[in-house]
Amino acid sequence: MRRIGVVLLGLMLCFSARAEIQPGETPPDALGTTQHGEVVSVSSLHGKVVVISFWATWCGYCMKEMPVLANLQSLATERNLPLQVVSINSRESRDVFVRSSRALRKSLPGLLITWDSDDAIGKPYGADKAIPVMVMLHRDGTVAHVHVGYGEDMLDSLVAEINALLAEPASSPAVAGIH
Repeated sequence: MRRIGVVLLGLMLCFSARAEIQPGETPPDALGTTQHGEVVSVSSLHGKVVVISFWATWCGYCMKEMPVLANLQSLATERNLPLQVVSINSRESRDVFVRSSRALRKSLPGLLITWDSDDAIGKPYGADKAIPVMVMLHRDGTVAHVHVGYGEDMLDSLVAEINALLAEPASSPAVAGIH
C-alpha cells in the first residue's frame, strides 16, 4: 500500500509541475552538449521542427518515451522531413550520461542525445521539478507546445501536433538569418 502511495505521489508531482516557458515564447538557446563535446543549440536547428525531451535513466516514463521519439526521428529522417528530436539527460553524472548515451545510441540511433548535469537548461521548461518534459518548437525556434509527463494515451495527440508543425511553412531565408 505504501508503494502505491509513493507511485501516486510521484505521478501527481509529475503532472502538477508547470514549465515557466510558455507557447509563443522564445526559449533559451542552449540544448546541452553531446557525449563527444559538441554543443547543441536551438539556433543551430532553425528551419526544423524541434522536439526536446528531458529525461533521466531512473525515470521509467522517460525510458518508455525514448523509443517513441527515436522512431519519430527515424521516420522523419527516412522521409527527409525537417524534424530533430533532442533528448536531454538531466541531473545525472557525466559517467551515467556517457554510458547511457552509448547504450541508447545502439538501440535508438536516430536520437540526438545531450547532457544537462545541473538542470540549468531544463529549469525554464520545468524539468527541474518533474520529468519527462517534452517541448515542441516551431521552425523559427519559438515554443509551440509544452507537455509534462508521458502516457501512451498521449501518442495520437503528440503525433498530430508534430504533423501540424511540419505542415507549417518554413521560415523565409531573411527571417532565418540566411542572406
